[in-house]
Amino acid sequence: MYSIIQKNFQKSYKERSPAYKERLMQWRKEPAIVRIEKPTNIARARSLGYRAVQGVFVVRVKVRKGRRKRRDPKAGRKARHNYRFLPPQLSLQVIAEQRANRKHPNAEVINSYWVGEDGVYKYFEVILADRGVKNKKIAQIIKRRGRAYRGLTSAGRKARGLVR
Repeated sequence: MYSIIQKNFQKSYKERSPAYKERLMQWRKEPAIVRIEKPTNIARARSLGYRAVQGVFVVRVKVRKGRRKRRDPKAGRKARHNYRFLPPQLSLQVIAEQRANRKHPNAEVINSYWVGEDGVYKYFEVILADRGVKNKKIAQIIKRRGRAYRGLTSAGRKARGLVR
């Protein structure tokens, strides 16, 4: 059944269905980090560790695409030292995970996945687990703090070169 859901989700993206476009327009108006009731792509979420149990929740994060403007203070504070198109050293997915973790400091990032993009933003859903809730299945995953910052999620492992 989940394979059918997965194929349907991919098909709606490839064909840019009206429902997909409508969803993106709604997401664009929302804040950068929004807690959602249930995952948009339930098949992908469950494969990455989401379970509908107390203490596990999903957050949608939008991250601006493209490179970022950044200063180079070691070269002085003059305007010519504002490097406009310096690429960030992290992937947008890792940035989304870290932002979600900063917004919810009482929770730990389990994993994340891509749900859509438009011309300006990429949207990721981040699966988080509350540290305060005692659940044996979740305790195995979140026993180490700061997973998103140390490259222990699947996106972070790719950034560190641990996955081929």
